[in-house]
Amino acid sequence: MIKANGEVLQAGRASLFILETIGYPRWLIRPLTGPLLVWFTELGYRLVANNRGFFSKFMFTKSDS
Repeated sequence: MIKANGEVLQAGRASLFILETIGYPRWLIRPLTGPLLVWFTELGYRLVANNRGFFSKFMFTKSDS
């Protein structure tokens, strides 16, 4: 993702920026962008990205109702 100021964001950092932009509370997003927790954010992003098929079975299913 490329921000208006030209800064390029990728992976977990881009996801956090998008969540903040669409209205998720800053108190929830800001700590995850800090120097220590951003590594966990990136790790979580990579884990989900590398296992999309597995996670899609549980997260994006059609209901039978």
